[in-house]
Amino acid sequence: MADSTDIFPQPFAMNRRAVLGWGAGLLTFGPAIAADALAATDSAAAFSSSRLSVTSSESRAAGGQDVLLIPGLASGPAIWSGLQARLRGHRLHLVHIAGFAGKPAGSNRTGALLGPLTQELVRYVSEGKLQKPAIIGHSMGGTLALMTGLQAKGRIDRVMVVDMLPAGAGMLGGTSQGLGYIAEQLNGYFTGTKAGRQLLANMIAQAPGARDSDPNVIAQALTELARTDLTAQLSSLGCPLTVVHALSADRDVAAAQNQRFRAAYANAARLNIDGIGPSGHMVMIDQAEKFASAVRNFLT
Repeated sequence: MADSTDIFPQPFAMNRRAVLGWGAGLLTFGPAIAADALAATDSAAAFSSSRLSVTSSESRAAGGQDVLLIPGLASGPAIWSGLQARLRGHRLHLVHIAGFAGKPAGSNRTGALLGPLTQELVRYVSEGKLQKPAIIGHSMGGTLALMTGLQAKGRIDRVMVVDMLPAGAGMLGGTSQGLGYIAEQLNGYFTGTKAGRQLLANMIAQAPGARDSDPNVIAQALTELARTDLTAQLSSLGCPLTVVHALSADRDVAAAQNQRFRAAYANAARLNIDGIGPSGHMVMIDQAEKFASAVRNFLT
């Protein structure tokens, strides 16, 4: 039997391992945490979608704000567990994307993903009559936070992106033109071949928080993230943008990470960048108190 790289066209075969590493990196999670800590309010309970659900806290104190929290690839609301107790007074809206972390895939099982999810997030803001909410998104959730801010211009107060570049392929040092093509081939491999389905299943099995996620939704998400580049649109976001990214314990690597994120977001008109470390991709878990402090500053 031929090696699996034989089924990939050039230059895909040369870069497949790098893209797989990128996908595996976005499937890196902290420990599983109970995700049902919030009681639903009327705004969340009344909202119905086959692509996502939202659970929100009961009330907002004077001076508090509505805050949408969007998790990343294959993870669920549990990643924000350590933040909830540290944000008293704000009303938190925890998004759970269908197909991730045990939630049935619903309409996300086939077809486009990021665009329809963005439309549903905008609809939630509108139907829930949220007054200028803030949005915080991690990884893929950061991409969705930016897309929602761009689409709901004037209705979003501020956006925070956690450890994600405006071009998803940039997380691997590539471009949407180059890695977008490669990821398109990966999608077909992951969903259309026995070897690909097994490989993706193995990747998911190695990430505790992703084990109950739908492989088809993950494959589509990886494909679209690699193709998406929001860099040129940052200047038209229309609201303040905060970017929180992980920092290595190595000083030289941390300096390079800072430079990389500042250059990537240079087009944003109102930008604050905050590196937190030492941390891996899951900043909110690796450095819970530092992250909560950054969020409190963001909401001030």
